[in-house]
Amino acid sequence: MPDSTCPLCRSIYGYPTGTSMMCPECGNEWNPNEPMEVVAAEPDTAVVKDANGNVLLDGDTVVLIKDLPVKGSSKVMKAGTKVKSIKLTDGDHNIDCKVEGFGAMALKSIFVRKA
Repeated sequence: MPDSTCPLCRSIYGYPTGTSMMCPECGNEWNPNEPMEVVAAEPDTAVVKDANGNVLLDGDTVVLIKDLPVKGSSKVMKAGTKVKSIKLTDGDHNIDCKVEGFGAMALKSIFVRKA
């Protein structure tokens, strides 16, 4: 059995697809019979996952899983609010987006799920 560890994100959940291996977390595909060339990811690039463990990418649409208070406002963003075209960033609040009715926001990925 070939090594199922993804050479890109180091996930242990790689699975065979016939002639190659596939990573369910980052989408990387590699041939287990060829020498592995680990491509060094940019040091500031991290894999961002939602509350369910799905990998998020720039441009994805997400849905809030919990009511979130908006700093500086008496409004609350309700669970189920859809946020389109997210932009991933570094830091604690790793999603930049525009929420209809609220404007520009920074969200934590643990409070969203991929739509």
